[in-house]
Amino acid sequence: MKVFISGASGLVGGNCLSYFKQQGWDVVGSHLSYPTAATVFYNTLDQQHPDNFDIQAFKPRVIIHCGALTHVDYCEDHQEESYEKTVQSTQHLVAVARACGAKLVYISTDYVFDGTSGPYTETAEVNPLSIYGRHKLAAEQLAVQELPDTLVIRITNVYGDELRGKNFVARIMQQCEAGNELHLRLPCDQYASPVNAYDIARALYLLLRDNHSGIFHMAGTDYCNRVELAGMILKHFPNARYTLEAVRTQDLQQAAPRPLLGGFVKKKFAALYPKFLFGNVSDYVSEKISGSPRSS
Repeated sequence: MKVFISGASGLVGGNCLSYFKQQGWDVVGSHLSYPTAATVFYNTLDQQHPDNFDIQAFKPRVIIHCGALTHVDYCEDHQEESYEKTVQSTQHLVAVARACGAKLVYISTDYVFDGTSGPYTETAEVNPLSIYGRHKLAAEQLAVQELPDTLVIRITNVYGDELRGKNFVARIMQQCEAGNELHLRLPCDQYASPVNAYDIARALYLLLRDNHSGIFHMAGTDYCNRVELAGMILKHFPNARYTLEAVRTQDLQQAAPRPLLGGFVKKKFAALYPKFLFGNVSDYVSEKISGSPRSS
């Protein structure tokens, strides 16, 4: 299987690039602003850029769009840039996928919901609250409308192995390992379903192998708020120095509204692959500390 991954220097794209190659697929992953030894340059907003990797010459059967502007509050105050980097970038890759005859995979979020009745199944009614959520939904709908065999993967609170260690779990672990004192002020009323990027890659591999389309939710076995999530990590560092203040989301005065009861029920995926086991945060942290190999 030939696969092109846009945004492969990030968390989800990087795990997909690595895992798919391990399975023997012919995979090329791209970066925009963060180059790596394993990725090539590709600018989804400037398809005439002279340094762009030639996707059409590569002739992928699948194009996975992982690149996005994910800073939710920044998007709220920079709506035009959010639209460009989320909707227009998707529109451009839709055109490339059509030209290549490739299936498009779009990576989405629980921010397409309003957070009043989560965790959500795939058939739940969408109602985004923020600019970020509206643009992610617009990109979803654009892709499905233009390419009906599009595969949409909705995920949230993603953690796992990442070159830059930007995700929430990795950042807390890094601070604990460095012996730094943490001052955490986290919302106790935002609930979600954390998922390991490695599990996303494993699950997406199966969906692509078996040529599935449509919307699929993916989630780990945890369903928790941010305070609980931090506690799952900190319990593995008994000598860590930290303060942990639980607050309401409204007290944080963030620019973008958050879906409070978010997260997912992976109903469709579990029905197709009932023996597939997703991991949890505590096991991941334990494995990283001990250096033991992750389970597959």
